[in-house]
Amino acid sequence: MKNYSSSSRLNNHSASHGTDRNSRRGFWLSALGLRFSLRDYAFCMATLLLFCLGSLFYQLNGGPPKVLLEIRQYLGESTFVDDHGPPTPRELPFPSQVIYNRVGKCGSRTVVLLLRILAEKHQFNLVSSDIHNKTRLTKHEQVDLITNISNIPQPFLYTRHVHFLNFTRFRIEQPVYINIIRDPINRFLSNYFFRRFGDWRGEQNHLIRTPQMKDDERYLDINVCIMENYPECSNPRLFYIVPYFCGQHPQCREPGMWAVERAKQNVIENFLLVGILEELEDVLLLLERLLPHYFSDVLTIYKSPAFWKMGNLTGTVKKHMPTIEALQVLYQRMKYEYDFYNFIRDQFHLTKKKIGLKSSSQNSAHEPDFLRELALRTHEPLEEEEEEEEEEDDIGQEDANIWLVQP
Repeated sequence: MKNYSSSSRLNNHSASHGTDRNSRRGFWLSALGLRFSLRDYAFCMATLLLFCLGSLFYQLNGGPPKVLLEIRQYLGESTFVDDHGPPTPRELPFPSQVIYNRVGKCGSRTVVLLLRILAEKHQFNLVSSDIHNKTRLTKHEQVDLITNISNIPQPFLYTRHVHFLNFTRFRIEQPVYINIIRDPINRFLSNYFFRRFGDWRGEQNHLIRTPQMKDDERYLDINVCIMENYPECSNPRLFYIVPYFCGQHPQCREPGMWAVERAKQNVIENFLLVGILEELEDVLLLLERLLPHYFSDVLTIYKSPAFWKMGNLTGTVKKHMPTIEALQVLYQRMKYEYDFYNFIRDQFHLTKKKIGLKSSSQNSAHEPDFLRELALRTHEPLEEEEEEEEEEDDIGQEDANIWLVQP
């Protein structure tokens, strides 16, 4: 006969023992869970600390740390902001920031008129400044102008009479520069007579525009001005083209090789093309080849009868050449201008040769006979008022050492 009583006690003991064991197991599991919770909490806090340090590092160094870039690369480029926010600015596959710091009396009005047509045709932003009398800027004026230019929606082309601006000095990306110059003596003569007698709009109109000019100055013979060393016909007023490429440093306005060499260096490093007005059609052709998104079809537009009718391209009135003696004096006074002009012309012809355009052989020594011949065969473009030179030095001398150390 089975002993049920003993079996029942055994079962009860086993059940009690199982309950205790389960209770102990629950206790240890709870303790283990608490331990994992503390570990997870510490992990989260450490992650947050790393994120804060990474964010601080990002702000102090101007960019994200390498680890964040690697994480972003691993996770992919798409983010919620990318998918749901405004589209990020795209990197355009061509020079999308162009500056034409046009030199006075070098055909810039013709080019600007072409640009107005091209901007509408090719849908780029053309910003053309009407400031003609502020080529030299203080440091704060440079910062303001550079900031304003950088904020123009791309692609853009900005044009103004202003000496070269070094964007990288202020840690801003340097745009592409273009420009056009002409024979220095012809440029000077064009400006000399234009200031006095204007262009196709008529002398009377120009008299109204320059009421401060007295008759003895307006009708001053060009030969007298040169041979008797009037301020308008001597340095530093004759040192005009080079500063547009040298820059804003005060020494850029002093006639000498320092300014010339610095101007040449800036051309090589920052200018996509500097053409010469004597070969304007070839300049436009090269611009069309080098910047098609801006200048495509420019030569066709330039040669069209509609453009010539709209532009009424008539040059300065009452312009005449000085005597041989006066030209020789001018040439000596403008030797630094001609050093730079010959450099630009050689560079321009080299660029033409690279793309298969032929250049007429021209003597680098600009004798008076050559200048006379050049004046007869060079078409005068649309004229515009050249900026008046500032009488006072508007750039603080305290910046001079900074300019010398950091171009």
